[in-house]
Amino acid sequence: MKRLFLAMIASAIIATPAVAQNTCEPVRPQLPGRLVPVIHYKTATVDGVKLFYREAGPAGAPVVLLLHGFPTSSHMFRNLIPLLADRYRVIAPDYPGFGQSDAPDHQTFAYSFARMADLMDKLTMQLRADRYSMYVMDYGAPVGYRLALKHPERVQSLIVQNGNAYVEGIDNDFWAPVKAYWAEPTKVRRDALNGLVTPEITRFQYTDGMGDVARISPDNWTIDQAGLDRPGNRDIQLDLFRDYGTNVPLYPEFQAFFRTYKPPTLIVWGKNDKIFPEAGAHPYLRDLPDAEKHILDTGHFALEDKLDVVAPLIRDFLDRKICK
Repeated sequence: MKRLFLAMIASAIIATPAVAQNTCEPVRPQLPGRLVPVIHYKTATVDGVKLFYREAGPAGAPVVLLLHGFPTSSHMFRNLIPLLADRYRVIAPDYPGFGQSDAPDHQTFAYSFARMADLMDKLTMQLRADRYSMYVMDYGAPVGYRLALKHPERVQSLIVQNGNAYVEGIDNDFWAPVKAYWAEPTKVRRDALNGLVTPEITRFQYTDGMGDVARISPDNWTIDQAGLDRPGNRDIQLDLFRDYGTNVPLYPEFQAFFRTYKPPTLIVWGKNDKIFPEAGAHPYLRDLPDAEKHILDTGHFALEDKLDVVAPLIRDFLDRKICK
């Protein structure tokens, strides 16, 4: 009888959920209702260059291609990928010279946006991703829009986050020394841009204009700066600063793509960004009047500060436009 009584007490203790003291939250939070997607870290060789990429999600699902900006890598998408990959096949590559991809010497390898777009094109074909939605940010915009000019039929939708395609978006103080370098590509003009690859500017890109800096991991600028500080990488970045000028003459072609093919488009733009300011967001509606635009109180790397806002917007957009 005593043994039965003790068993009943033990059973009651196990069945009764523990309650934390002085809090409404359970001691043991509930497990999520869906499995956490597994991210795979892979490399593929394209034209002799090893390209690193992150991939997650069902093999046969619609593809979301995440194209990163300067000076980061696919690392910028580390928190977004699991929030999409239960239903979408997510692919986030590193460009050559960035992240974990090869960084050939700039004297023997042409670092240009045309070359990066060509390599991303061949990578998607190698991965059998022949249709995709593109998240374009910073450098990812000209890379992605060059892809769109090559294969407009492959673009299912666009997610634009501080990625420019209009002259209004580069009419600010940040671009003045860069434009001077485009106009006069001398050593003096090139050396004037050395400050853009320093720890102070790398940190600035993550913290300036952010509502809550405590949300932003210092790992971001530490990892990015480690990449910038690799031998030879400064010259890679300065080559790309110069070549960014080749994107501007293509803006009318990018805009013609928007008007002609009208891809469903979501714009999520950090209004406090001093590199690609809010002025670059609004002109999209001239060519994509049905685009869904959200101007957010954040800075350049909006996913670091506003992931809790941006991720649901992306998820809702893709679910309606791609999986409708």
